[in-house]
Order: sequence, then structure tokens, then C-alpha cells
Amino acid sequence: MPDTAKSEPTILVLNSGSSSLKFGLFKAAHAAGASQADQDDETLLLEGSAEGIGRPDGSLKIKTADGTVLLQKDQVLESQTDALQSLASVLADHGHTRPVAVGHRVVHGGPHLREHQLLTPEVRQRLQEAVHFAPLHIPPALALIDQAQKIFGDAAHYACFDTAFHRTMPRAATQLALPRRYAQAGVIHYGFHGLSYESLVRRLGADLPSRAVFAHLGNGSSVCALRDGRSVDTSMGMTPTGGMPMGTRSGDLDPGVLLYLMRTEHLDADKLETLLTRQSGLAGFTDGEGDMQALEKRSAAGDEDAELAVEVFATAVRKYVGAYAALLGGIDLLVFAGGIGEHSAEVRRRVCTGLEFLGLKADDPAGKVRVLHTEEERQIARHCRTLMQQEKR
Repeated sequence: MPDTAKSEPTILVLNSGSSSLKFGLFKAAHAAGASQADQDDETLLLEGSAEGIGRPDGSLKIKTADGTVLLQKDQVLESQTDALQSLASVLADHGHTRPVAVGHRVVHGGPHLREHQLLTPEVRQRLQEAVHFAPLHIPPALALIDQAQKIFGDAAHYACFDTAFHRTMPRAATQLALPRRYAQAGVIHYGFHGLSYESLVRRLGADLPSRAVFAHLGNGSSVCALRDGRSVDTSMGMTPTGGMPMGTRSGDLDPGVLLYLMRTEHLDADKLETLLTRQSGLAGFTDGEGDMQALEKRSAAGDEDAELAVEVFATAVRKYVGAYAALLGGIDLLVFAGGIGEHSAEVRRRVCTGLEFLGLKADDPAGKVRVLHTEEERQIARHCRTLMQQEKR
């Protein structure tokens, strides 16, 4: 008898990061007796990730929804396309039908791509033109899209943008204090991690109060203020480099710092980009260590530089939460998500210390602070399914 789970139409989701690739294979739930919302949701069949791409400590792991490991390698992966080729082989080896659609997470589409949509040659060209908005993320995403379209040429490919969720921000939040001509050229506050925030909104459903703040904390981190489930402000700005200090990204800086570096060290745009995105942030406080778990261990052992990095990070998050409490007129719910937000009780404790006056306590999970697992891949699959259904009408 054929395995019906493997014969039903599936959606493959590729979540491209700056040095990682997460992926998931989904099918429509169609659960008997389930609500319409649940029937329209996606069931995970297979998932995995390639971490540390381009580094000697890179790894690749693919497993089924029940945790059965299908492939695990500790190896140097030169690119995301290498990981994709391994994934395609696993799908074929384990009898999965070819996906009918492939959903791609795209961090930034520039000013002209702010809605999830079918990946046409015109859309791909627009993405190429938007590279300067996210030079760390868009080039590997484009390479992955090109390779995926070669491997899964018979599938429909969709681009899902991290910036789309933040289109609800008011102009007072999106406009930068620069001459108007720059805004007309797309130099505005976009915001990111939108797919993560969307998934959290859906997961909370009717339990989401009017005034909420979400903190997606990982190697890339941001905080978002939501009113009635809609983004009204967020910490990342025109690019994913803005906001709080991150693993290797500087976060917001006095613009005069960049002018100083240009004048005294004669740094051009490429060198500044390397400095701000790969050598700064938490790694800048230490000897290049930007991993929060490692920093917490070093801090506990008395490493003052590591302690400084952890405290600066937590303080930056706390400042954004406080600012958004002022923006919203209070906070009914604070949600921690992402690798750090979900797994670091120490960071959550430090963030909430001093916010007790808002009713926020890290050790009170039944109260106004919650820890949730974000589901970016499932959210992308939902968008793909919706877009396919719209195309059939």
C-alpha cells in the first residue's frame, strides 16, 4: 500500500538566513472533524537545518516530524545550495513526491516587493535590484532560489517577505529624518522577522491582547510593538543591521561613528559593511564570540567581556520593551521567541528585571510574559497554500 502522507501534494519551505538554511516539508492537514481553520493549516512531514554554512563547524540535520533522523552530517557546507542538494536527495531516497510548491523566505524585497507573491522572472529581477537593501541576505537567497528552480522546476515558487507584516506601521514609524527624496527612493524603516511575528499572532489567536510586545531574539534580534495584532513599530530599520546589538551586527549607531571611521580609517562601503555586520555586536565585545550560550557560560565563569556583552544585549531589549510600553500605553503581553528568547532563561530574567512596574516578571509564565516557539516555515507554507488557492479562482 502506498504511504498516503508521501503521495499527497506537499509544499517545501526554504528559510534562508545569512549563514544558515532551515527547511520544512508540509501537507494540508484535512483532519476529520477539525475546524475549518485547522483544516486549512499545514502538517509537518519533515524538517531540518544547515548551520554554520561556510565554517569548519558547519552541520546538516534532516529529521521527520516524529524526530526520526534521516541525515546528520558534521561537515563544511560551502553554500546553501549544497544543503539544498542534500535535502533533495533525502526527499527522493525516502519516497516523498516532488513538492507542488516551494516557498522561499526573503528577508528584504526593497520598496517594490512588500507582498508575498509568485516568483516570476520580473520578481527575481526586482530582488536583484534590491540587493543593496540587505547585501548579507539577498545574494545567498537569490542563489538558493535559482538552484531550487532548477531542482524543482515543475513546482510553483513563491517569495514570502519578512517586511510584509510591517506594512501596517504608521508613517510616523516608517519615515526617517532625511530629505523627502530619500523616502521616495525607498530609504525608510521596513522592519523584519515579520514571518515570525505573523506565526506568533496566529498561534495566540483569541489569547492575543490588544497591547503586545514580541521579542524575536536570536543571532538576529528584534522587538515589535503590536496593537490588535498589527505591527505599529519595530526595532530593525531599513536593513536587518539596525536596532539592538546582535550576534555579529552592530545595531543602531550614532551616524557620526560611521563618518569618523570613514575619515580616520578610510573605510569604504564594503569595509564598513563587513565591520558592522560580521565583526560587531556581541562579538565586538569579546574575541569574536557572538553565541549567547557560549557568552553566558563565560560570564558565569567570571569573564568580564562576556558579562558586558550579555548585559548590553539584555539592556537593549529592555529599553525597547519600555519604549513600546510608552507607545502602546501599557503592555498586556510580552512574548519571547527565537533561539535566545526561547532557550535563555538568563536573558529573559535580565530583560524583565526593572520592568516589574509594568507587571512583567520572567518567572511568571502564567502572567503577562510568555515563551513561544516561532513557526516561520509553517507560516510560509500557509501563505503558499493561500496564494495557490487564489490562483485557482
